[in-house]
This record gives sequence, C-alpha cells and structure tokens, in this order.
Amino acid sequence: MDQKFKQLSENSLDLLEMMAHNSTNSTEDVEVSFPEDLYSQKSKASDEDKLALTVQVLDEVVLLFEEDHRAASWDERRLEDFLNVMSRQADGLRSCIVSHIHKKKNKKLFMYFKRLSRHLLHQLDYTAESWELIRKQIESHLMRSDLLLSSLLTRD
Repeated sequence: MDQKFKQLSENSLDLLEMMAHNSTNSTEDVEVSFPEDLYSQKSKASDEDKLALTVQVLDEVVLLFEEDHRAASWDERRLEDFLNVMSRQADGLRSCIVSHIHKKKNKKLFMYFKRLSRHLLHQLDYTAESWELIRKQIESHLMRSDLLLSSLLTRD
C-alpha cells in the first residue's frame, strides 16, 4: 500500500493542479469553512478511523466532481484521469478496513461536502469560479488526507 498510495496521491494532486483556472470574478460572498477540527480529531484516532475518513473524502470528491462542471472548462480526459485515480485510491484504502463499523460515513464530513455542492456550486450557478473554489478546497483535503495517513505509511 505504501508506494502505491504515495504514487496515486501525488498523481491526483498533480492532476488537480493542472485543472487550475485563474479566475478574476469575485466569489467572496459564498464561503464554506474547511473542517480543520475534523482532521485534528482524526489525527489522534485509530488507524481504521483514519483510513475510513480518507476513503470517505475520496468518495465524496468523486461525487462532487461528477456534478455539472461544463463551465469549468477542464480537459475532460484530465478530469476522467483524476476521478479514476481518486476511485483507485479509495478502493485500495477501503480494502484495508476490516471492521464494518468504520464503513459508516462521518456525518460532519458528509454535511461539509453537501454544503460545498449546495452553497458553492448551486448558489454560484456552477460557474468556473465556483469550480475553482471547489478545486482549491479539494486540494486542501487531499493534502490533509496525505498528512493523516503519513503516520500509517511510515510505520509499515
């Protein structure tokens, strides 16, 4: 898992960075705060809790990016590659979760992604600017997920 996860993680961040869109329009009216406290809590949690949270993040990212993204003007092949990498990472990590208890979704994280969809995308009418805000939020999640799992990867 160690090398494969790191490789897929780097690949997903690279693809996400390539999807960047420099926006000049203001989107300051809409904000969804990043769930920093959730990551802080999970940093002290069990290995399976860390895995479960990361799997949920990856799954939620895939669902979010499957919404109407036409205005984002992303290269469709790059987006498809990104979503495939996210799915492969989630599947690989999911296979490491033994307990069925850990397969239950974290409600706080679920609600956060729901707010991203409803408040950022829907309220801003799925504009390129709203997608750029989403892309930046997801980049933060992927980096935090990497940090969260780094303790597991260095022990193996």
